[in-house]
Amino acid sequence: MPVLLRVDRGLDLDVLREKFGFEVVSEQEDGFVIVASEDIDLVQLMTMINAFATDTRGSATIASIHKLYDDPTQEERLSRILSESLYQAWPTIQDDQNYIVDIGVGGLGVQEIPDQPRRGKRDSDADWARKQADWARARANAYQAWDEVKARREDEIAGFVDFYGGRVINIIDDQAVDAVELPDSFTVRLELVGKGLRDLVLNYMYLFEVVEPDDIELPQRAAPLEEAPAPAVAPSPPPPDAPAICVIDSGIQEEHLLLEPAIDRDNSHCFLPGRPPEDVGDYVPPGGHGTRVAGAVLYGETVPQGEPYVLPFWVQNARVLDNAGRMPVELFPPAAIRAVVERFHNGSRRTRIFNQSINVAAPCRTRHMSAWAAEIDALCEKYDILVIQSSGNLYASSPAPFCGVREHLAAGRGYPTYLNEDSCRVANPAQSLHTLTVGSVTYGAFEGAGWRSLAPGAAHPSAFSRSGFGMWGVIKPEVVELGGDNLRTANNPPDIGTPSHAKPCYPELVRSTMYPPGPAVDRDEVGTSFAAPKVTHIAGYLQRVLPDEPCLLYRALIVQSARWPAWAWQASAAGQVEVIRRIGYGMPDLQRATTNNDYRTTLIAGKDPRNPDEDLRIRAGEAHIFQVPIPASMRGQADEFDILIEVTLSYAAQPRRTRRNLRGYLSTWVDWKSSKLGEAIESFRLRALKDQDDEAKARGTPIPWMLHENPGWGTVRGVKRNSGTVQKDWAIVKSNTLPDSFCIAVVGHRGWSNDPDSSARYSIAVSFEVVGKEIPIYDDMRVAVEELQAEIEAEVESEAEILVGD
Repeated sequence: MPVLLRVDRGLDLDVLREKFGFEVVSEQEDGFVIVASEDIDLVQLMTMINAFATDTRGSATIASIHKLYDDPTQEERLSRILSESLYQAWPTIQDDQNYIVDIGVGGLGVQEIPDQPRRGKRDSDADWARKQADWARARANAYQAWDEVKARREDEIAGFVDFYGGRVINIIDDQAVDAVELPDSFTVRLELVGKGLRDLVLNYMYLFEVVEPDDIELPQRAAPLEEAPAPAVAPSPPPPDAPAICVIDSGIQEEHLLLEPAIDRDNSHCFLPGRPPEDVGDYVPPGGHGTRVAGAVLYGETVPQGEPYVLPFWVQNARVLDNAGRMPVELFPPAAIRAVVERFHNGSRRTRIFNQSINVAAPCRTRHMSAWAAEIDALCEKYDILVIQSSGNLYASSPAPFCGVREHLAAGRGYPTYLNEDSCRVANPAQSLHTLTVGSVTYGAFEGAGWRSLAPGAAHPSAFSRSGFGMWGVIKPEVVELGGDNLRTANNPPDIGTPSHAKPCYPELVRSTMYPPGPAVDRDEVGTSFAAPKVTHIAGYLQRVLPDEPCLLYRALIVQSARWPAWAWQASAAGQVEVIRRIGYGMPDLQRATTNNDYRTTLIAGKDPRNPDEDLRIRAGEAHIFQVPIPASMRGQADEFDILIEVTLSYAAQPRRTRRNLRGYLSTWVDWKSSKLGEAIESFRLRALKDQDDEAKARGTPIPWMLHENPGWGTVRGVKRNSGTVQKDWAIVKSNTLPDSFCIAVVGHRGWSNDPDSSARYSIAVSFEVVGKEIPIYDDMRVAVEELQAEIEAEVESEAEILVGD
């Protein structure tokens, strides 16, 4: 039976499994936990709770359990596993009506991985070998038991479905696929009659989520068409070994003059149920959607017309939206993204970069990471891929509870304040931790013919661009690009739209010329859909420049290159919290991401220096120290130049869905800390290895980080630098305060996994820039790094690792 408990937030939930044989189904809000047991002894549990209240010996392990909920009608449980709309509709569920729901089934049974043994002083080699073998066997048995539990529960769900004449809706290429699985759960889309749904929800104790399918559609509509001349010169195809970028969208007009030379036609595929695999055209009116996205991937901000152009990448076409720009309910999003990634990543081009400019038409839920977002996280961790994801758009007009721009303004919520509303939160799956989420900013202010832009100038958040924060206070979107803006009239309430006379406010895009016929290039549509592929354009160039580096490094370098616009720097510290919430780290730059120059040097680490074929990995309890030598020419005492220091960590670990915080979501979580100005290397090394938050006690001057590892210490207060899996910070210091070495520690922490071999992959980038360009630094830093590297290689016992220039 399922039981609802309220526990201390700091309680290790594995204690419930260890002490009571409870199986933890899911962690809920406010310290609530849903547990299950086939033969739970409520009397014994209540005795232990009461005994603790009177300080009876032997019951201290129950200290953190505050309340056992008597929930005979299951109202409390239902409110926590059903979506809000399903919970409201629950009393009116009709026995014979068909319902389609996505269900999450949690729990791993009660098998645990035992603590790793330690060698005793008196253990012989044989004794120690036997201990290690016994532990390895117990660990393998635990993993096998978890697999068996999941398989058994999948069979149980199938039994429910068969009994009530329902069906499992996981269809890819007209074939049923398995449930979408994570280490602690699986998710499946079902169609059941109301009687069966009620039976399943009330009597199957391992459910942690039951939600209706999200609407996945394209909300922005184009301005009226105006004919434009066709391009005079067709581009040239990319080199044969150029990177391949997969566009997951509504299909592509593959014969388009500006796209055709770059289309990898042999691998194009339609994933829509009931459609032939070769039906990959873009039929979304007017002017298509995937076609526009593909053009932005290839060309970035400006489409060259009339001059020769060699296309930089191959584009692969994965069609998942129908002619109306919707994902049909028969196509389960987590299964679809898995099928797309496995098909193209395991294909001949070993695709590593994916652009997904599609979202749910509503803010992401925050109770649990969605199955779609969690599947993306799992794929990024498993395959070393980069998914670049739009943050999602607000409709120009939409009724409550998911108000459009018009409704927010009519209610007195002005621009950009309304972007803080929950209804404007990033849309599923943009909350995914391992994706690079992209929002939209404007081209500039406009007023004419009774319309004016909502934004007051360039690079402000677009009126439609969904904002953060994401789940657990994560910075989402991380970056923004130019995606246009909505305009408004002076009416009350105002009209919201994209009138054709305001083309300077909209991005230049390649567009389909088929349905209906129209120009090959135009400024007629806006959206985060078209901001995301401009960032994908940068990612593609990074793969060209650094083909053997992990995608985690591409993500780090894109974020590292991002800058706030000038208006953001003029905001107050409190206002800059809103800046981060709406535009993240700012707009990335292709040149900063891919090159060094005389005044700016970026140093990178993504591969293990001891095994260059492997990515850097870190386990819980480890700290990796990176040392950057600062040449004397940069720190002369007579000089006082402004030096910008930027650090970005990007990592990936295995996710699970049934916990409600970052540390429970990832198998291993990672953060970074820096040495202070004037702090000795050995002092910092010891502080990092102890993993203690004792910077205030360390000697030296703190670096004035914008965010800081402690959200109360940064220039901008209240934002968690280390809450996400891409963590950037930056500071400006005077050149004459720089030490001879700057150190970074990357620290691994235990997440949900008890396996001591569990690890996270990571990459890191560190940049130094002379803001006023008073002195060149690149050559001196390169020489200093090479000298230190030679010195450390000569000292075999040294534990430092060296960052190398890109």
